[in-house]
Amino acid sequence: MTPQTFRSPARLRVIVHPPVQRNLRHAHRSRDMSQHAHQSAVTVLGLGPMGRALAGAFLDAGIRTTVWNRTPGRDRQLAERGAYGAPTPEAAVAASELTVICVVNYDAADAVVRREAVAGALRGHTLVNLTADTPDRARSTAAWAAGHGIGYLDGAIMTPTATIGTPAAVFLHSGPEELYRRHRPVLEALGGTHTHLGEEIGRAAAYDIALLGVFWTAMAGYAHALAVARAEGVTARELAPFAKGIGAILPPVFEQAAAEVDSGGFSGEGNPITSAASSMAHVVHTSEAHGIDASVMRAAEGWARRVIAQGHGADGFVRITELLNPSARA
Repeated sequence: MTPQTFRSPARLRVIVHPPVQRNLRHAHRSRDMSQHAHQSAVTVLGLGPMGRALAGAFLDAGIRTTVWNRTPGRDRQLAERGAYGAPTPEAAVAASELTVICVVNYDAADAVVRREAVAGALRGHTLVNLTADTPDRARSTAAWAAGHGIGYLDGAIMTPTATIGTPAAVFLHSGPEELYRRHRPVLEALGGTHTHLGEEIGRAAAYDIALLGVFWTAMAGYAHALAVARAEGVTARELAPFAKGIGAILPPVFEQAAAEVDSGGFSGEGNPITSAASSMAHVVHTSEAHGIDASVMRAAEGWARRVIAQGHGADGFVRITELLNPSARA
C-alpha cells in the first residue's frame, strides 16, 4: 500500500506498516478482544475528526462509550449511535476506568485533564493519551499522572481517520506493560495493529516525531521537485509517475541505511557521499537559476560537504547522521 495522509486538528497521520506477524497476531486476538469489549467501558475526550473516529470504533465493538468535547454539539451523531454525552470532563472520566484523550496538542490535553476536578475523577483510573506532541511532554504528563494516582499510557496514531476500526490502522504505545496489557482488549477495538514499544513513556512520541520527520522532509522535497519541473516546462502529472518510482526504491534503501547506522559502517560503495554532494549541487544550481528557493537542498548539500571535509568522502550519505547527532557515537 502506498503512503496516505490526511489533515486533522490533531496532527498529520502517516501510514506506517508494521511487521506482517503483528497483523496475524491481531487476527488471532480479534475474537477474544470482541468478547471482552462487550463487557467494558471507555471514555473519549476530544471529538475532532480523529476523536470521533475513535469513539465510533469503540461503539462498533459494543463498548459502552462516554464522550465529551469542549465545543458542544459534536457528540450528536455519536449519541444517536448509543454514546453517552457527558456534561463535563470530570463526569466523563468518572464514567469509565479507561479514558482516551485525543486533541490538538498537549497544551489542549493539559487544559482538560489537569483541572482539579478532572484529576480527582481520574485518580485510580487509566488515561491513554493519543494526542500528538513531543517525548518530553509525554514524560512531563506521565510524571504529573503518577503524582495524582493516575495510570498513564502514551501513544501515537500513525494512520488516517478512515483506517480507525479497520485492519489498516496502526497504533504505537509506551508506558507500563502491565497497564497496557490490562487495557489492550479495549484498545484493540480501534482495529489494526497495536505495538507496545516499551515502558519508557516517551518512546511512542519519539517514533512519531522521527517518522513525521521522514514524511515532511519527503513532502518538502516533492513540492520543490514540482516547482523545478514546472519551471522547466514539465507538468506535475508528467512528473508524478517517475516520482512514484523514486518512492518505490526507498524501502530497501531505508533498511540498508538502518543497518549501517546501527553498525557504524557507512559503506559508500556504488554511491559515495562525494557523488551525492555533486548531484545536490546540480539541483541547487537549476533551482536558483529559476529563482526557486533551494535552502532545503542547500542544507543537505552542506551536511554532505562537511562530512567530506572530515575525511569521509568515500562513505555513504547516511554518514551525516553522526554529523547531526555527535552524541550518538558514544
